[in-house]
Amino acid sequence: MGCASCSVTKNGVPQGCGNKGHCSSGSCNKKNTFDWLSTLDIHDPMEYRMVEVSFKKGNHKKFFINPEHTEAITGDMVVVESSNGYDIGRVSLSGDLVRLQMKKKGKAEESIIYKVIRIANARDLEKLAEARALEKKAMIRARAIARTLGLEMKVGDVEYQGDKRKATFYYTAEGRVDFRELVRLYAKEFKVKIEMKQIGSRQESSIIGGIGTCGRELCCSTWKSNFETVTTTAARYQNLAINQTKLTGQCGRLKCCLNYELDTYIDALGDFPDKADVLKLEGGKAQLIKTDIFKGIMYYSIQKENFKGPLVAISKEKVKMLLEMNKKGKKIEDLASLEEAPVQVTDSDEFDENIELDFADVTGEIELPDVKRRRKSRRNKRKPGNNRKPQTNKNKASSNTDENKKPQGKSRRNKSNRNRNNKGNNSNKKDN
Repeated sequence: MGCASCSVTKNGVPQGCGNKGHCSSGSCNKKNTFDWLSTLDIHDPMEYRMVEVSFKKGNHKKFFINPEHTEAITGDMVVVESSNGYDIGRVSLSGDLVRLQMKKKGKAEESIIYKVIRIANARDLEKLAEARALEKKAMIRARAIARTLGLEMKVGDVEYQGDKRKATFYYTAEGRVDFRELVRLYAKEFKVKIEMKQIGSRQESSIIGGIGTCGRELCCSTWKSNFETVTTTAARYQNLAINQTKLTGQCGRLKCCLNYELDTYIDALGDFPDKADVLKLEGGKAQLIKTDIFKGIMYYSIQKENFKGPLVAISKEKVKMLLEMNKKGKKIEDLASLEEAPVQVTDSDEFDENIELDFADVTGEIELPDVKRRRKSRRNKRKPGNNRKPQTNKNKASSNTDENKKPQGKSRRNKSNRNRNNKGNNSNKKDN
C-alpha cells in the first residue's frame, strides 16, 4: 500500500508507510469515504448543516452539527464536543451526502446534540499526538492488570480522547465479565475516566487491520461496515472444501467474502436438476461426485458389482433426460456413451517442438559443485548381541585353568598372612 505521502525508491516505486492500509494522509485511510460533491466547488445556499467526523484514522465515526462560523469542510481536523470534554477528529463527509449516510445508518437529526467547536490548531494536534503515543503503553499495562485479576478477556485496543481526559478500552470476551474491580485499578493506574466497550472478533480485526490471504487489506478494515452472518452452507453452494484453515479469516470466523458471489452461484444452480445424486443403471448405479456449476457438467462414478468405474462427465440437460427415464422405470444401459466429448486440440493450438523459445540463460549464473557420494560399505554390521562367538575346546580349557588358578592365588595369600602372623608371635615371645 502506497500513497503520495509515502517514501519512494530511486525508481519511484512507493514503499508504503507500514500502517496496514490506513495512514493519516487519507488516501489509503481505513473506511475512507470519497466526498465527490465537495470537489465540484459549487456554492450551495441550502447546505446541509451536518458533518460526519472520523476518529483515530477511521476507527469509528460520528455525526455532528456544523455551525456556520466554523467553516469546516471535508478533510479539516476539527475539535468537537463530547460527553466529557472535547475530542479531535477529521471531517470525512459534508453536505447532502451526510443525509444519505444518516439514512443508511438509521440516525435521526433530533438525536444529534453535539456540535463542531472550531477547526483544530497546532496545539490541539500536538495534544492529539501525545494522546496517541500513550495508547500502546496503556494497552500493554491494561492486559497485565487484567491477567493478574484472572479475568477471561483480551484488551484489543485503547483509544484516548483528544483532551486526554477519557480512555476507551476495547476488549473481547466469550461471556460477560465482571470488571468493576478492573475499572478501579485502571482509573488508579491511568488517572483518566475509563470506558469499557465489548466488541466481537470481527470488530477486533477491523480495528487492528492486516493483510488477508488474497493479498489485499482486510475488507472489514477498509470498507465493510456491517457484518452479516456467514455459514458453511455458503461454501457448500460454491462447491468449496470444508477446510477450517482456508475458510476462516484472521478473526477466527468464516470469511466475509464467502457471501460475495453466493447469489451468482445460487442463480446458476437453479438450472441444475434436483435429487440427481444417484442414477439407476442396469446392474448398478451412478453416484454424483462433483458439479462444475459454470460449465454445466455433472461428474458421476459408475458402481457395478462392487466395482467402481471411472468418472463420467454428463451435461445437466442429459442428466434431466436420464432422471425422467428413471422416473418411468427405465434403467440406463450405457452411461459412458452419453459422456461429453473432451476438448479437441486444433492444428493451430498444437505446440511446435521446433520453435526456439527466447528464455534467459541462467545456467551459468549459479553453478553448484559436484558432490561425490561415498560408497556404502557392504560389510554386515553385526548386532551387539551377536558379537559373542561360541566357545571352543581351547577356550573351555583356558577357562578351566583360570578357575583353577583363582583358588591357588587365594591360598598363597593366606599362607603369606599366616607367616606374617607367626613372625609377630615369635617376636613377642622373645621380648618376654
